[in-house]
Amino acid sequence: MLNMSITSDEVNFLVYRYLEESGFHHSAFVFSLESHIGQSNINGAHVPSAALISIIQKGLQYVEAEISINEDGVIFEERFSESLSLVDAVMPDVVHARQQQLREKITAHKLQQEQEQKAQQKNSEETTNNVNMMSQEGGDASVAPLTNASAMSQSSSMTANNLNSAIISSVTSATSTAIKQEPQVNGDSGNTNGLAINEMNSVHNDQMEVDPSMNDVGLPVTKATVLRGHDSEVFICAWNPTCDLLASGSGDSTARIWNLKEDVPSSGGAAMGQQLVLRHCIKEGNQEVPSNKDVTSLDWNCNGTLLATGSYDGYARIWSTDGQLANLLGQHKGPIFALKWNKEGNYILSAGVDKTTIIWDALSGESKQQFPFHQAPALDVDWQNDTCFASCSTDMSIHVCRLGCDKPVKTFKGHSNEVNAIKWDPSGRLLASCSDDMTLKVWSMKQDTYVHDLRAHNKEIYTIKWSPAGVGSPNPNQNLLLASASFDSTVRLWESERGTCLHTLTRHQEPVYSVAFSPDGRLLASGSFDKCVHIWNTQTGHLVRSYEGTGGIFEVCWNAAGTKVGASASDGTVCVLDLRK
Repeated sequence: MLNMSITSDEVNFLVYRYLEESGFHHSAFVFSLESHIGQSNINGAHVPSAALISIIQKGLQYVEAEISINEDGVIFEERFSESLSLVDAVMPDVVHARQQQLREKITAHKLQQEQEQKAQQKNSEETTNNVNMMSQEGGDASVAPLTNASAMSQSSSMTANNLNSAIISSVTSATSTAIKQEPQVNGDSGNTNGLAINEMNSVHNDQMEVDPSMNDVGLPVTKATVLRGHDSEVFICAWNPTCDLLASGSGDSTARIWNLKEDVPSSGGAAMGQQLVLRHCIKEGNQEVPSNKDVTSLDWNCNGTLLATGSYDGYARIWSTDGQLANLLGQHKGPIFALKWNKEGNYILSAGVDKTTIIWDALSGESKQQFPFHQAPALDVDWQNDTCFASCSTDMSIHVCRLGCDKPVKTFKGHSNEVNAIKWDPSGRLLASCSDDMTLKVWSMKQDTYVHDLRAHNKEIYTIKWSPAGVGSPNPNQNLLLASASFDSTVRLWESERGTCLHTLTRHQEPVYSVAFSPDGRLLASGSFDKCVHIWNTQTGHLVRSYEGTGGIFEVCWNAAGTKVGASASDGTVCVLDLRK
């Protein structure tokens, strides 16, 4: 008999993953703190998406199978026309009523079988009597009794086979359904084995080997290089602004710098085909040990010489391109949710669960000013210029603050739920915000109320991005586009001046977590938990490229040349799509 082992860590981890995959990120964060998931030894990269739902479905099928077993152990082949709901399955009275109903059917079925057997026996006796009479009359009876007995044997055998076949078919069908509903992870995520520099495991998706090729809707599919090394979900990725170095941050408490530069001799740092592993450690006594906390934010400075990372361990870190830790920023009292360099590159801005935002001196690592104005965790920040920034929070408010000022220079209120993301337009004139209240709002420093209140999505809006300035126009203040990504599985493109929706992009099947404009603004990449990255034409709204990976997509980003798209995934992989191929 198979013994099952269920630990509280395993249950907590599956609940945590369900909350993350459903978009309840802040609930997931609080739950992970209270349940100490970070201290467990579970490798999240090996756990497929929708694992909790899958195991619940299997449990529901087991309850249905249990109901179908009679007291004597016989499985009744007739099934209910109406399946059990999940709530019904955990209610003993409902399960007992279904069992009683089924047993009544079994009793009626047995009675019918007995009547059929009696009728067959009677027919058999009559046939035997007829044969005996034929024999007494001199007929040849050597064949008839044998033929009839053989027919009865075959008939009995077919009845048993049909029953067994029905049982096996039912079990096989249930198992097959469960398997189909489990997303499959392609390959092992790899292990760094404590090395600072590892060979990059680059594999091409088999689906993309033929180029050009077409997918099921007649679109060119993009060839992808899959980078393996992370041991858990990869939440974020960002290209270096001056060369093809791709940074990624993961739940395995590491960030990595992947070298994707082509035909360029290495001058320090990672050589072509290698990765640098940036381990996020904390001090315990005189030793440094892995923090076991997620790396959830990262950003390059403007000239690409330094990478800043933010972690759930409460520290921000600054790294050089050769993987050396340059500075440790440690004033937040809890996880860091967002991190941004200013354009000049002398300050770093961070936001945390401790309800505060902090401006740091990048050179010294010291806090220049801490802003304690929010009443709940601060979720996102964005610089308006080198000394002024905006922050948003689960308290539904947006504050605009300036270095040296002891109170906000502007506060925007109008959202009715937590504000997930904020972004200044390229000129710093307009501020866009998106919220769990399903609205997208555009604000101006010239007025207290919103300029536009955009209501078209029917679920939470997770993130937003502005297009580069002056797309398709010599005037940089015209034709600005705003993209919004929602849990309703759609992406919308908005015209900023009038606040009208130009295109609704509807090819995704699951929540969309990320959008990114190409440097020239002519293309938009979107990534969804349906494992797909889509590339859209921003002028027409048409889908022009498509790629399906092996894990849900958390982040997409473009390189400076606009030729490659990076995508980070829930299965621990980082994909690089080369649009030139």
